[in-house]
Amino acid sequence: MASRPRILLADDHPGVLEHASRILAVDYEVVGKVSDGRAAVEAAFQLQPDLVVLDIMMPELDGFHAARELRDRGSSAKVVFLTIQQDADCVSAAMESGGLAYVLKSRMYSDLRHAISQALAGSVFISKLVL
Repeated sequence: MASRPRILLADDHPGVLEHASRILAVDYEVVGKVSDGRAAVEAAFQLQPDLVVLDIMMPELDGFHAARELRDRGSSAKVVFLTIQQDADCVSAAMESGGLAYVLKSRMYSDLRHAISQALAGSVFISKLVL
C-alpha cells in the first residue's frame, strides 16, 4: 500500500484543528496539530510533513511569517492557508509568503482536500472569495 501524504495542521482554534483533521484523515496522514505559528515551524522540521496547513492569524508567529520561515530555512513542505480572511491583500500576501493554496474556513469541507491535492501537485488553488 502506498503511503499517504503527510499533513501538519496549525490553527489556534481547537475546533478547527479537529474538524480539519477529520476531513483530511480520509485521504491523508495527519502527523501533527499545533496551535501557533512558532510551533508549526518547529513541528514541520521535526515531523517532515509533505504539506503544512496554516491559519493566518495565530499567536507567536502568524501564518505568513511561519510560511516564510519554512521557505527560508529550506523546508520542502508545501503550504496551504486556511483562514477566515477574505480580502485580496491577504490572498496576495499568502502567495508571496510561499503558499500554493488559500482556503476559506467557511469552505473547508468543500475545498480543503481539493486544495491540498492541487498544492501537492504544485498547482495553485484559491477558494471562491465572498467579498
